[in-house]
Amino acid sequence: MDALKRLTIAIALSTSIATTTPIAQAQKASECTKLEICYCVTAAVKATIDKNVASFREQIAIQRQAGKAIGYLSVPLSGIGGGVYHINAEVAASVKSAVEKRFGPDQVWILNPAVAEANIPNGTGADYMLMWSSVLEGTDGLGAIDFAYFVGPLDFARHFGLDGQGDMAKLEQYFDKRAKSDADLQKAVEKGLTRSAFRNFYAFKASTNISRGAHDEWNIVRALNERRRANEKFGIGNQIATLFDGHGVSVADFEAATSHGYVGRCVN
Repeated sequence: MDALKRLTIAIALSTSIATTTPIAQAQKASECTKLEICYCVTAAVKATIDKNVASFREQIAIQRQAGKAIGYLSVPLSGIGGGVYHINAEVAASVKSAVEKRFGPDQVWILNPAVAEANIPNGTGADYMLMWSSVLEGTDGLGAIDFAYFVGPLDFARHFGLDGQGDMAKLEQYFDKRAKSDADLQKAVEKGLTRSAFRNFYAFKASTNISRGAHDEWNIVRALNERRRANEKFGIGNQIATLFDGHGVSVADFEAATSHGYVGRCVN
């Protein structure tokens, strides 16, 4: 390749980088909530986020007007670590049903984030967390819910019918049977999901402990309770209750922060 041709290619590449980089950067913007929690979100989906927030606030208002306690379900949904999104969504639906049945469907309503109306086309984890942060905070920044339910390993075990006897073999059988007819699971396998990764995930890891979004949700609830304790209208007796795997958490855990998930401003 002669020098002139190399120079022409270099100029073209430089022009391409110069014109595309600002556009890519313009697609992201830092958005902060009432708790001053910031996310780097996709500017193009902000209108969808705002619409969804308004819709969920309306649903909460309707259920509260009906006299129900309002809960929020924190559940791992992504397919990281051997999990499968649509199976996790099924678990979310079954846990919502079980918890509402436990406390009484006429007394409790749980907001399940794994519903179709929560969808943000082409949304990132940060986009979803801006939406859920805004919903959880409420319009006054003191919280829109009465309790948060963080899904744990026993919740997953109940969904799969695990009983403490050869549970990993049961998960292998579940995988083999479902993979024969589940097109979405077949696609996951084509992308690299293995039987052993699936088995190990749902046997050992499946819970909000491995969810980035759930980490943020835990910190949001903790921050809301910190505000409530300092607020005369609420105080320590009117904090948002926190349950993990069906049980209340200790005082130390109740007030402890965890590592961030998607929190963070855009970096120029």
